[in-house]
Amino acid sequence: MNIRPARVGDVPAIYELIRTFADRKLMIRRSMGELYESIREFLVAVDDENRVIGCVALHVFWEDLAELKCLAVAEEAQGQRVGRQLVDACWTAARELELDSVFALTYVVGFFERCGYHQIDKAELPHKIWNECVRCPLFPNCQEVALIRSHEPERLTADSLSRLEPAEASR
Repeated sequence: MNIRPARVGDVPAIYELIRTFADRKLMIRRSMGELYESIREFLVAVDDENRVIGCVALHVFWEDLAELKCLAVAEEAQGQRVGRQLVDACWTAARELELDSVFALTYVVGFFERCGYHQIDKAELPHKIWNECVRCPLFPNCQEVALIRSHEPERLTADSLSRLEPAEASR
């Protein structure tokens, strides 16, 4: 298995991975157009036959904060540490961009905790992250848990998270 930046040709496979989990109401559905527009945010895991077996995106929000999103691993590849390697690759990419913190919204809390994330109150996150949530079929009764991983936890304060206002930009 290899982790690499996604390519335009990977979009149909990424779309199918995400659709599989979106159909189960475990993540937000993404259109092909959204995926093409954000292809540079994605990393993919490919098997020995160069088939996409996993994907993840790192979306930068601010100078010190990004979101890990769209983590999906093909069912036949689950249990093989593909998800863990994608999460670790996102953390490495965040560090290369000099980002201090990465958050995720998930139903799989234990997995992210094993990857070095810890739970936080969703209210601590910038308001603009919710722009995407209104498209979710579970909105506003979502039970996703917010988790965050920080390089320097003491620098992550409510003040640094609250700098982003809802009107600054949308997802």
